[in-house]
Amino acid sequence: MSEFIILVYDVQQQRTSKVLKICRKYLHWIQNSVFEGEISQANKQKLLDELQSVIDPDYDSIIIFTFRRKAYTKREIIGREKGNTSFIV
Repeated sequence: MSEFIILVYDVQQQRTSKVLKICRKYLHWIQNSVFEGEISQANKQKLLDELQSVIDPDYDSIIIFTFRRKAYTKREIIGREKGNTSFIV
């Protein structure tokens, strides 16, 4: 069973590229430090494990909002859309 998640991170600059690369393997980039997408429980756990191996929990922060289905979400964009979400259903 998959979930729809929104992941937001705030990490020190020297770890930003590593966190970005990990997140791009599993989710769709929508804006600076923000990702979203459908993800299986197994892949979510892989994502969390990889992120935990890179971040410093004393300085960095990752927040994950979890929804049972994307149907429960609504997105409104004001201004320029940064991420390419044209492939998201």
